[in-house]
Amino acid sequence: MKTNRRPFVAGNWKLHMTLAESAALARKLKAGLARPHEAEVGVAPVATSLHVVSQALEGSGIVVAAQNMHWEDRGAYTGEISAPLLLDAGASHVILGHSERRHVFGEQDEGIRKKLAAALGHGLVPILCVGEQLSDREGGRTTDVVLGQLDAAVDGLEAEPLQTLVIAYEPVWAIGTGRTASPADAQEVHAQIRARLATRFDGRLAESLRILYGGSVKPANAAELLARPDVDGALVGGASLEADTFLPIVEAAG
Repeated sequence: MKTNRRPFVAGNWKLHMTLAESAALARKLKAGLARPHEAEVGVAPVATSLHVVSQALEGSGIVVAAQNMHWEDRGAYTGEISAPLLLDAGASHVILGHSERRHVFGEQDEGIRKKLAAALGHGLVPILCVGEQLSDREGGRTTDVVLGQLDAAVDGLEAEPLQTLVIAYEPVWAIGTGRTASPADAQEVHAQIRARLATRFDGRLAESLRILYGGSVKPANAAELLARPDVDGALVGGASLEADTFLPIVEAAG
């Protein structure tokens, strides 16, 4: 049975679309979601498009997320972007610890922990990504890897600042591969994440936090995944780049 957690469907546009293309897609989504929906909806454009997308979505209720951030507010950090700059550009959310940041760019748990603390400190809503690689799953290490990443990210934090946290479980082997964890697989890991939060903090926090599934989510599999009791939404990659494929996923969420 579903709880009263509001579903959340977020589109991660990754390294795609110019300013004009980003604004055009934002306008299509705004028009397509003109009527009230149960689900909260967000998009994460490239950093250069954050401002134009936030302007295009003004008044729509669709939230804007950055795809990454640094933990320092300012300084000699060439190529980085900070929480205050994201807020200034119109972002309210930020994706942290995405599998591509971890496994392509070598981000480590300690840096992700510092980013999470900085995001919370500035009032950004963090979408914390955790997930195992194929070798981990085949070796029976899914639980250890996923909960280890979660533990490392929240280490030293109290329950109160974590009230806005969103977690996204994204099995790395299912991202951009066309393979998808079965709804039962997703539910099992989501339930383990919720149980760990209850152990580390308290049951009330664990029951209130939303846990999204990310990994080749598309219109054809969204409804079955989102029907699971601990799957509170989706972090959508490729299917979020077109309104015609993203909007049906939102519809599936309610």
